[in-house]
Amino acid sequence: MRHVLSSFLALHWAIVFGLLALICIDGNRGVAAALGVLGATVEGTRFVDLDNVIVVAPLATALLVVAVLFFWAFVETLINDATSAGADSIARIAFISASGVLSLIVIGGAAQGINGLLMAVAVQLAALLASYVAMLTERRSAVAAAASGEGEIRAVAHGMAKAAAHNSLLSLISGRTGSNPKGGR
Repeated sequence: MRHVLSSFLALHWAIVFGLLALICIDGNRGVAAALGVLGATVEGTRFVDLDNVIVVAPLATALLVVAVLFFWAFVETLINDATSAGADSIARIAFISASGVLSLIVIGGAAQGINGLLMAVAVQLAALLASYVAMLTERRSAVAAAASGEGEIRAVAHGMAKAAAHNSLLSLISGRTGSNPKGGR
């Protein structure tokens, strides 16, 4: 079974962070426009000009790395199934990286005196958390479904073994020795 929700969420976040990186490197407003997309209004800053290459380059690079990680998670959901050992590791790294970048944006925005950034990033972090929980739930339900199919086979084999042991015990108790009339088996 392909994981439609996991692949959709990974592609969604790859596109979101890719577009944020693209908006960030825009020459006109750059970081201010990217923060506006997140939901924060940038009216004035205290220290550093937000269009400076010292601010734009690391932020755009970090956003692009997160976008690539989410795209990698998207490809992993298309190629691998949920029962493989490392199926969840790339998605986990992508979500941790996205949370880290958004946390650094909050810290940098607070240092610059950007108002309303904490609430905008908190909403994005909540959406990331909800996406991660949904992906994790879908993967674990697929693993549980695969294990239950394997468990049914074990249950049938266990039932057959119990029935054979029960029949053998009944034949020993009743004194019947089986199909061999001489008493052997």
